[in-house]
Amino acid sequence: MSPAGKPSSDAARSTRADAVRSRQKLLAAAAEVFVESGVDAPVREIAARAGVGMGTVYRHFPARADLVVAVFRHQVEECADAGPQLLASADSPLTALRQWIDLFVDFLVTKHGLAHSMQPDSSGFNALHTFFLDRLLPVAEELLAAAAEAGEIRTDIQPYELMRGIGNLCVAPDGDPRYDPRRLIDLLLLGLQQGKAA
Repeated sequence: MSPAGKPSSDAARSTRADAVRSRQKLLAAAAEVFVESGVDAPVREIAARAGVGMGTVYRHFPARADLVVAVFRHQVEECADAGPQLLASADSPLTALRQWIDLFVDFLVTKHGLAHSMQPDSSGFNALHTFFLDRLLPVAEELLAAAAEAGEIRTDIQPYELMRGIGNLCVAPDGDPRYDPRRLIDLLLLGLQQGKAA
């Protein structure tokens, strides 16, 4: 029994649950801060956003690269999980595809900062890129297939083409107010709807 009168296994489960909640809060806060300030944002800013102390951040993520990689993986999982949910709840497959692309673009904003924390030729970076493709390509394929089957988009669009195209549109000079990737992505989506019988 624990000092509080609870079985020690209950106390351990409660401690683990608290640690999981703390980690999730940190990942969500870090993702927001990275979007606003980049991956080099001060750790104290992330801790403040999550409502935890600096020690909690370093206990979960001893190095900044650990935090960046964890945010990357967490956002990939969220983006992957969202696809089937949107397909089940949206008015149409095309609406689900558009909503998923919005989430994908939000993710890409954070992803681009990863290059500052890891070398592109490192095995860690390559493993993350493989994870990214393995998790998200099937989701994009499912959404595209549903929209094509509903007659809402062309049938000859490959998921890798779409994701690569959107990714390329999201690469722009930092803070250039003349460039709005979302407007060009809207034009891309309009293009998907043209020649639907192709």
